[in-house]
Amino acid sequence: MHPVKIQIIESAILSIVWDDGRKDLLDLNMLRKLCPCATCITERDKQHKMYIPIFADNQITIKNINQVGKYAIQIIWNDGHSTGIYEYTFLRNLSKRTHR
Repeated sequence: MHPVKIQIIESAILSIVWDDGRKDLLDLNMLRKLCPCATCITERDKQHKMYIPIFADNQITIKNINQVGKYAIQIIWNDGHSTGIYEYTFLRNLSKRTHR
């Protein structure tokens, strides 16, 4: 499972078309909230379960997307945050959770 096309729609949605024909639409706010980097995971673990992160526009705007090997993408956010490596499996599973 690999993406064949990735694009940003209306500065709010990450669209991924996979090699099996499936198309997923992922909210950028959710992607930033669930950033898989160690710093963000540690920060989320420190927060109370009722904590709702609020991001500024520049924190949920994508500056660039880089492919990482054959298994992931790195999202570089407009505020400079770039340590999250979003594995393809993570993105597919995240999409399944949002389509229920």
